[in-house]
Amino acid sequence: MSGNESGVSDSDGAAVVAAVEAVAERIEAERDYLTELDSAIGDADHGGNMARGWAAAAEAGRELDDPDPQTVCKTVGKTLMAEVGGASGPLFGGSLVFAGAELDDGVTAESAVAFAETYLEKVEDRGDARVGDQTVVDALTPAVHTFKKSVETDGLPPLDALAKAVDAAERGVAFTVPIRARKGRASYLGWRSVGHQDPGATSALYILEELLAVAADALGEEVPDVDATSPTIPDESAAEAADGDAASGDGD
Repeated sequence: MSGNESGVSDSDGAAVVAAVEAVAERIEAERDYLTELDSAIGDADHGGNMARGWAAAAEAGRELDDPDPQTVCKTVGKTLMAEVGGASGPLFGGSLVFAGAELDDGVTAESAVAFAETYLEKVEDRGDARVGDQTVVDALTPAVHTFKKSVETDGLPPLDALAKAVDAAERGVAFTVPIRARKGRASYLGWRSVGHQDPGATSALYILEELLAVAADALGEEVPDVDATSPTIPDESAAEAADGDAASGDGD
């Protein structure tokens, strides 16, 4: 496997470009649905803006010569910022520029976790949004936390961890429906925003689903059939019993 001057495998950059192309195709396919979602609580332009931006981003990625992952992320992020209108450009694109720096040494389980955490942090900062505001953060937060725990605590293979993150994001999207929007155009509707699925969170889910599909294809594996449930949630009653035994033993 060849590498560039930084020592990063060329295949890493090619995989990121492939992921961007897959996302562009998916967003285009979902353009009308995203527009429908946004028409209920926004300006009805999310689908068109995202489709246009990701199409331009995919083209920009294809034009790069032997790119590394960080360069792809920077290029794609800047393209999204320039081509996607409204708040979505800085949220999806600007955050990608910063997060891409975490992939300087290539795509590994560790760098992927760092990338995800930085991306979420930047989205939160740029949108001034937190969980429960009916925004993209409601999908990204459970996805990132699930991915990190699956890798660092549960010791799962990265593909399984990513599949769990996708399931967590899907649950996050569903969570946006029964809550009131507190950020963005939808917040102007007040309680009338309740009952509507957030288009930004939905776009994030589509992006994660495509990342999972591309990763599985690159590894020559099937997409894992898993959910976000952790296999290592501590048994608190057992832990308390163990603590009690230890305490009684100290007095012997």
